[in-house]
Amino acid sequence: MLALTSIWTTILLAAAVALGPLATDMYLPALPQIGSDFGAGTSQVQLTLSLYMVGFAIAQLVCGPLADRFGRKPIMIGGFVLFAIASIGCALASNIETLILSRFLQALGGSAGPVLGRAAIRDIYTPREAAKIMALLASIMALAPAVAPTLGGLMVAGLGWHSIFLALGGYALIMAVVVAFGIPEPMRPEYRQPLKLCSLLRNYRAIGTDISFLGYTLTNALIFSGLFAFLSGSSFVLIDFLEVPPQQFGLYFAGIVVGYVTGNLSAIRLGSRLVPDQILVRGLLIAVTAGGLMVALAVAEIFSVWAVILPQALFMVGTGMVLPQTMAGAMANFPRMAGSASALFGFAQMSVAAFAGMLVGYLHDGTSLVMATIISICAVASLGSYLLLVQRHPAPGFEPRTG
Repeated sequence: MLALTSIWTTILLAAAVALGPLATDMYLPALPQIGSDFGAGTSQVQLTLSLYMVGFAIAQLVCGPLADRFGRKPIMIGGFVLFAIASIGCALASNIETLILSRFLQALGGSAGPVLGRAAIRDIYTPREAAKIMALLASIMALAPAVAPTLGGLMVAGLGWHSIFLALGGYALIMAVVVAFGIPEPMRPEYRQPLKLCSLLRNYRAIGTDISFLGYTLTNALIFSGLFAFLSGSSFVLIDFLEVPPQQFGLYFAGIVVGYVTGNLSAIRLGSRLVPDQILVRGLLIAVTAGGLMVALAVAEIFSVWAVILPQALFMVGTGMVLPQTMAGAMANFPRMAGSASALFGFAQMSVAAFAGMLVGYLHDGTSLVMATIISICAVASLGSYLLLVQRHPAPGFEPRTG
């Protein structure tokens, strides 16, 4: 077993949490082909992504309290096993309805990684330390979406889209073994919560009525929704509209990941001389600027790959700076129920993101305009949430610094 504060523990947690991004990013190049094979339209195919996020959100409300009662490890391992079984169901699906259902079940298991990864970081570190560690963890995790679309595109071209889900199932089983034998239980025994309905409702009420928690969570959910709007629409915009070959889709997607990693590393570097609030403001302003630029290019009918990729890469720089600060800020007040706090945080994040993704699929007009508009709206709304809630009710240690 590794030490909890070891860099290798952080890397293994990142690999476990990366199952969520892998399950969305790896099959993005396959969406047009899935629609063609099943005779399904854009909005119906997009449901395999949005309903995955809905299941992901709902399941977190269950696995968080379970982890507060039984510990992080057993719930995470059980989630990975369920994910693997559902992945086989996805690979064997013979129609779009079966694929949607299997994706929903896949989400129920996959939710354990992110929600318990956040909780484990809060178990191990102080809130200020957690912001830096989450930025580092996010940078490591970014390797998954950097590689996943390219690998997925190659698998679609060479082996068919079914092979993607078989690979995801194998990865989940490997991570179940890694968590079981490589990572100690991070939760302190004295922090275990009773698994009673009244206790769960009391915990969720305490968390959900905390203005600081609500501010950081909403700011995070809205900026994440801008990212998810891109994930929902990118394959249809780049592959169908701009005619990018599926096997090259991942190469362009890697530019987005570079932006995200740049934002994460900038947050880590700035963390030595700036408070989290200052990093958060800079990230939000960058995201708003990038969203506005993408909309302006689409309105001007400048339709090219780079008119989408470059603004989105800049948006991801801002997102990479915002997400770690808001995650740590939301968790700061709840060391004794970090699992439940992480679950409610994740539920809000995924629910808002799923709604944004459904809008992209429903309103898609065959160009990049709808996707760009929703990304821009999400960025502006996230900045508004910060100004109205976070700035007025910061977490302890996250107070704004004048100047």
